[in-house]
Parts: sequence; C-alpha cells; structure tokens
Amino acid sequence: MKTKFLVPLFLFLLLVLFLGFGLGLNPREVPSPLIDKPAPAFSLARLDAPARQLGLADMKGQVFLLNVWASWCVACRQEHPVLVALSKQQAVPIIGLNYKEVRGDGGIDMRKIPDGQEVPMAIARANQWLAEHGDPYTATVLDIEGRVGIDFGVYGVPETFLIDKHGVIRYKHIGPVTPAALRDTILPKVAALNAEA
Repeated sequence: MKTKFLVPLFLFLLLVLFLGFGLGLNPREVPSPLIDKPAPAFSLARLDAPARQLGLADMKGQVFLLNVWASWCVACRQEHPVLVALSKQQAVPIIGLNYKEVRGDGGIDMRKIPDGQEVPMAIARANQWLAEHGDPYTATVLDIEGRVGIDFGVYGVPETFLIDKHGVIRYKHIGPVTPAALRDTILPKVAALNAEA
C-alpha cells in the first residue's frame, strides 16, 4: 500500500528535478544542428540595389556575421546600437538578413497590400529604419518570405550567425547581441577564425 503512494511521489519529484534543471539553462544557448555545418546557400536581392544579388558565395574567404533583423522587431532595437558600434570598429563584416519585413503576423496585413507591392514596401520600411537608427551592415539582403531564415533555423529575431571563411556556421546567438556577448564570446571566436589558415 505504501509503495502505491511512493511511486507517484517519486515520479513527481523526478519531474520537479528535470523542470528545475531546465529552468536553469540559458535559452540563448539553444544548440543548433547547423553549428559546424555549411551555411545554407542563398542569393537574395540587396536592400541598397534590389536588382543585384548577394549570396553566401560572395562572402567566401572571409569571416562574417549574418544578423537576422526586421524593423518590426522590438529586440532588434535593443541590439542595434551594439551592432552600429561594432561596425565602427571594423572587427568583422556584418551582413544583414532583413527577415519578413512585410508580414501578416503583427506587422502589415499582407491582404491589404496590392499585388507586387511587397518588395517596394519592404525596401522602403527597411531603408527608413536604417536611416533613423544607423546602418551597421556591410550589405543587407531581403528575405521577404522568410525562406532563407527557415533554412538557417531562425525561429525569432534577432538571431546572429558567425560564419567562417569556408561558409561554415561556427556560432549562433539567439536574441539581442549585447556588449558582453561580443566581448566574451563573439569577438574571441572571430579572432580565432581569422587566425586560421
């Protein structure tokens, strides 16, 4: 009879232990299956010249950050001054991946946009935002439908990927990049990757 009560109690305590352990984990350190794997290939329209494309192949031979952002993203506003300061240091090129600039889930209602106007509207919104807040990016590409973001495993913005000279993802930062994250993690990894042959 006593074991009848002990088994549920034991299972409950085990569940509490697992939940307690899980709550202690840092959500910004979610492991990505793409770490140490080639970055998904992409070629997207540039924000500054939509008729021109920029892709992963154009960045081969240099270490760079791929920062996923959007003007509707509140957390992107938090990290933006950090990226602007980083760009002034010229420590690492930053490519902006403008993600779902015109969207139907809290941004602009796609049903109210005339056909064919998604791209011009996204370009105008992104350019206006960068003009107001500063442009830290070496280049920005437009991922209007979010397909490249999906390929990179993006499930929220901002996210930042460190990609090496061979096009391999070496680190993924979830959420706003902070000065501490730059100092303690990202820039040391950039230096180590730049030192590699």
